[in-house]
Amino acid sequence: MPQRIRDRLFKQERQNFVGRTQELETLLEAMDDEGPLVTFVHGLGGMGKTSLLNALAETAWSRGVVVIPLDCRTIQPTESRLLDAVQSRVGQPITSLDTLASVLGQLGQRVILTFDTYEVFRLLDTWLRQVFIPSLPDNARVFFFGREAPVAAWTTTPGWHGLFRSVPLEPLDRQASAELLAQAGVAAENIERINRFANGHPLALKLAAAALAEQPELPLEEIEARRVVEELARLYLKDVRDPVTRQVLEAASVLRRATRSLLGAMLPDLDPQEAYDRLSALPFVDSGPDGLIVHDSVRQAIESLLHASDPNQYRAYRRAGWQQLQQEMQTAGEAHLWRYTADTIYLLEQPVIRDAFFPPDAHLYAIEQSQPQDGATIEAITLRHDGANSTAQIMALWQALPDSFYSVRDAKGQIVGYYTLFNPATVSTKLLRQDAILWRWWQHLQKDTVPQGQSVLFSRRVLDADVGEGLSGVQAACWLDIKRAYLATPQLRRIYFPTRNVELQRSIVGQLGFRLLPELRVEFDGIGYDTFMNDFGPELVPGWLAGLVEAQYGTKPLESRLDVEGRELIVDGQAVGLSPLEFGVMHCLWQRTGKAVSRVDLLEEVWGYEYDGGGSNVVDSVIRSLRKKLDQHAAAIETVTGLGYRFRGF
Repeated sequence: MPQRIRDRLFKQERQNFVGRTQELETLLEAMDDEGPLVTFVHGLGGMGKTSLLNALAETAWSRGVVVIPLDCRTIQPTESRLLDAVQSRVGQPITSLDTLASVLGQLGQRVILTFDTYEVFRLLDTWLRQVFIPSLPDNARVFFFGREAPVAAWTTTPGWHGLFRSVPLEPLDRQASAELLAQAGVAAENIERINRFANGHPLALKLAAAALAEQPELPLEEIEARRVVEELARLYLKDVRDPVTRQVLEAASVLRRATRSLLGAMLPDLDPQEAYDRLSALPFVDSGPDGLIVHDSVRQAIESLLHASDPNQYRAYRRAGWQQLQQEMQTAGEAHLWRYTADTIYLLEQPVIRDAFFPPDAHLYAIEQSQPQDGATIEAITLRHDGANSTAQIMALWQALPDSFYSVRDAKGQIVGYYTLFNPATVSTKLLRQDAILWRWWQHLQKDTVPQGQSVLFSRRVLDADVGEGLSGVQAACWLDIKRAYLATPQLRRIYFPTRNVELQRSIVGQLGFRLLPELRVEFDGIGYDTFMNDFGPELVPGWLAGLVEAQYGTKPLESRLDVEGRELIVDGQAVGLSPLEFGVMHCLWQRTGKAVSRVDLLEEVWGYEYDGGGSNVVDSVIRSLRKKLDQHAAAIETVTGLGYRFRGF
């Protein structure tokens, strides 16, 4: 039989299959007698589910396994049509579940059924779980591939315990992303930049590579903005048909997390609870302990598209979100302050700063306090990138202060990097004097002191086992962990760290506020080590971040007043023309700033008649008109669900 084109296509796809080796091995475990009966693969659109399914099918075929592929998009979600689809695949009549079991039992030692695009087949989910799959012969295995995670019944029904496996597909790590781009012919100098905005999303990587192959002269910024982002946003928004839900998703995509209060501030014309419920129902939105989280790939694509298509709305959302965060931070307890600080960082339109705090592949590594047995590996890593004398200094610190060392481990538990971090006020000056770099820092600190009660951190070294100080996921994971440490330290004033590569670090940490201190340069074995230091200022880390946001969005408190005699509202020096009713409502709310005012009270005070059960719509109409005139400050008037409105100030 001659080779068919589809066979060549499958072979080519298998050769280009990268980054999902571990997931493929997990799926193949189902072929074993003790493997799971049902495997559920789920992930966002474009995450590589179909490629993984094809790799599974080809590998299974090569092992003599019979594969019955079913595309749910082409099958009516009814019991009879499913049996018809299986019948057409096996070429034998199937009139009932009994005949299905008999046919599959005779096809081979192992038979697998794969359901692609399973999210459109959810109407049959209960029947498949309770009737169809239990009726299959013992040689059969079932694989579901879809966007949505499995319903809880698959894991909570006692009979399925140990027989069901869920396999979530996450973005590719940097190494796999680089391999995919290299196979697509992308030049080495462009790989890191493409992966920066693609964030390991397989479809985004392929779209960028294809665009570059089609137009090699096209700037990467153009590829990001026009080709990749628009296609991904279209993919994600395809299933969000309702315009109100789209608006909620759009607003939530500029935030790190979405809460009822934040959605209420950004979408003042919507009920906050309704907006929250709409968002939580979307398949790519997860519920966390402190709000709703839109999946990274979805959030980035929609945020970027909004920024390009409607920059005014984009900035209005961010400005309203920041104003709400400022208000909430004033009453947040210390235990929750770091969350608001992280939210603030996410509002910054500076990729270097955001990526420094939220690196895209930091989740691939685990960081824990170093154990006694880690010493030899830490020494080997240091010796690989520094001279003998510098390594000796690090190991002296290891002997004296092992609690200041933190090891980075990969998925296999191997140490792939480390960093050090400690408060110099907690150790003896004798220890600091033994290390030339630490002693220079200490001397600088004595000359340029910090106020009493404020703290300082020294990070003596941050190294990736392979690339040292070079850009990598390990380095990103280290810095993320360091930033978590000082985000959780409200009294932190200053941090110091050394580097051998001033220009590289300047390009990264310069935008974070770090400055080079050339007078603190130290040499070991002919190698120069310079120092970068960040002083967060008198308002410490929260104040430093707030200043960055305020400079970006101009969100410092506005000079505003309500001129009662002149019947005029002044916002930031500009008069806002209001009708008599609009002014009356504004005056009523202004007098009770920060407090909820019911529709009944507004009707009585502004219209002068009692609420009769049908007149509150006129209040809502005036509020809408008032918000429209306030434009970018519309979120200052909040909706209080089931009651009325609240003016929180400009």
